[in-house]
Amino acid sequence: MKLHRLPISLTVALLALAPLSLRAAEPGLVSVEKIWDKGSHNAFTDLIRWHDTWYCTFRESEAHVGGNGKLRVLESGDGKTWKSAALIAEEGVDLRDPKFSITPDGRLMIVGGGSIYNGTKTLQGRQPRVTFSKDGREWSAPTPVLSEGEWLWRVTWHDGKAYGISYDSSARSTPAAKAATATGKVELDPADWKLKLFVSTDGVKYDLVTHLDVPGNPNESTVRFLPDGEMIALVRREAGSKLAWIGRSQAPYTDWTWKETKHQVGGPNFIRLPNGSLWAAGRSYPGGAKTVVARMTTDSYEPVLTLPSSGDTSYPGLVWHDGLLWMSYYSSHEKKSSIYLAKIKLPQE
Repeated sequence: MKLHRLPISLTVALLALAPLSLRAAEPGLVSVEKIWDKGSHNAFTDLIRWHDTWYCTFRESEAHVGGNGKLRVLESGDGKTWKSAALIAEEGVDLRDPKFSITPDGRLMIVGGGSIYNGTKTLQGRQPRVTFSKDGREWSAPTPVLSEGEWLWRVTWHDGKAYGISYDSSARSTPAAKAATATGKVELDPADWKLKLFVSTDGVKYDLVTHLDVPGNPNESTVRFLPDGEMIALVRREAGSKLAWIGRSQAPYTDWTWKETKHQVGGPNFIRLPNGSLWAAGRSYPGGAKTVVARMTTDSYEPVLTLPSSGDTSYPGLVWHDGLLWMSYYSSHEKKSSIYLAKIKLPQE
């Protein structure tokens, strides 16, 4: 077989274009705008598009921890001009980490944490809350779900059921260790935090599906579904290597396969695009906290784009709309913790 060499001029041209093609395969920041900073501390966002209207929710309080936080809901018809649609509060309770979903009967739902501080900065109690709306403006009173100590961090609806992972950081020690500690005989012997998968048909009453065997103090977790019904989970870990884990399971979601990623992540979120690719976002830690967008597969998470951010930051909301990734997040890089909306161009391999 005879090999034909390309003309030198054409070879040089192709080599010159190669870096451009590689860069074209990377995500690019189209725009980023601050959309809210009226609270003393604005944080922990989520984003959804519902009835052709944008909704962004987050917590307003005095600081990252402490105070009785309230859940602000913003709405926008065009994604440019935002106004407050609701402020959800519960007396004596710090409402935080709100996450949107849409129920099978078409209502907008928020699941969040309900923490008790009683005027201190020490956590004295915690139980998840849910609230519902038919118009995005009038919301039901926050309803406690699960049991004391649980934190149901996000739910995703699939085939008429809401699935979500809850963690319980109070389950860090055995009863025997606690009793010994109370008498002053031994120091507390901590164990891993407990991670559980729950399911609900109405968003209020939840049943345990299974305990998830994830070590390293697992906590904040997002689950999504592939077209064949397989569930994928992205889990934050706070001990051991602290590297995020990705899990996958087929129905009935009791048997899981886990992979450790190469990166630590805070406030994890991810979505599946129409072309089947997975994209994630969350807090990145090396060199100081930043909010990043990451390529994701069922066994990998790789940050590829850093958003304008630093300090107290992350907890993104993600929506794919009109060929762009719309992303809410919060950051304190402009001194005050504020809410931002970014539009990101993603490669369509």
